[in-house]
Amino acid sequence: MIMNTLPRFSNDGQKDFAFTLRQRVDEYFTSNNISKNANTSMVLRTIFCLTVWVGGYLTLVLGNYNLVTQYGIWAIMGITMVWGAINIGHDAIHGAYSKNKWINALLSRSFDLNGASAYMWTKMHNTAHHTYTNIEGLDEDLKIAPFVRFSPEQPLKPSHKYQYLFTPFMYSLATLAWVFVKDYVKFFQNKVGNYNGQKHPAKEYFYLFFYKAIYYILFIAIPLYFVNFPWYHIMGGFLLMHFIAGFYLGLTFVLAHIVEETHFPIPKTDGTIENSWLVHQLYTTANFAAQSKVVSFLTGGLNCQVEHHLFPNTCSIHYPQLSAIVEKTAHEYDLPYYNNPTFFTAVKSHFKFLYKIGRTENYTPLPHTT
Repeated sequence: MIMNTLPRFSNDGQKDFAFTLRQRVDEYFTSNNISKNANTSMVLRTIFCLTVWVGGYLTLVLGNYNLVTQYGIWAIMGITMVWGAINIGHDAIHGAYSKNKWINALLSRSFDLNGASAYMWTKMHNTAHHTYTNIEGLDEDLKIAPFVRFSPEQPLKPSHKYQYLFTPFMYSLATLAWVFVKDYVKFFQNKVGNYNGQKHPAKEYFYLFFYKAIYYILFIAIPLYFVNFPWYHIMGGFLLMHFIAGFYLGLTFVLAHIVEETHFPIPKTDGTIENSWLVHQLYTTANFAAQSKVVSFLTGGLNCQVEHHLFPNTCSIHYPQLSAIVEKTAHEYDLPYYNNPTFFTAVKSHFKFLYKIGRTENYTPLPHTT
């Protein structure tokens, strides 16, 4: 679907819900005298993630281990790479980690040091995905490959019949695509969905190539020089790291938007969306294992994706507490609040979605219950 103008969210009848929800969330922070930004737990989480990431890297390039152990370290680096990105960089890029812009800017570089442009992430994720969630032609997260169907607006093809079998393997390529292809393509096209950005600041041209070069040196050149194994084992480990990181990261994001309950709204002929922006997020987003501290750490709080989409400038460490407020308010207004109780039920729902939408032209999401 290609639109000449961007759709508008306009439903005055839902203003009361938005007012009530924001009032209750503000009251939670005020009455408990806490900041919407990072707290001590978040800082400790950050220190842990940075420590294991740096420690893993130093172990990789300086440790004299056998080949099997060396591949194991690469695999662990794939996991710690995601931990840093979603527990630190993601909040920082949203401006949610700290009230100080320089701290957010500094921590957002954890993205760049892991090979993905923090600047382009703001365009693809903050601007396009968060504004036009699950709207075909606007949300970049709906396009991962021509032979994968994530939206009912995408044409149904024979290959989609089997996408539930092969699509998960595509997730493994996500971070490799960012490191070598996607950032460059999107930067020079300067177009994300139907968002046409203004001219990039001159410094961003420098930062794009500077941080990419730093990443290539850190994770390709230095291991090739220091690690005492043939080049093909070094590159094999590098690919293993990205396959694990890509699958981990890809699965985290699809469980929040590509499941049986979530909707894929279509703008009306006059360019308006049926719901207000806030309610639109409720229909297009789902939580999973929202109260699990383990899952919250492993996903950087993105298991509470509903809260993240409603309050993206609030630090993810607070989302589990906000979830009860959001759910209660949504139910009061007879609005959906999608929440798979566990990680595994969310995975099951995602695979069932891939199966159904790969075989059904006019896909219908599951109805919400309150």
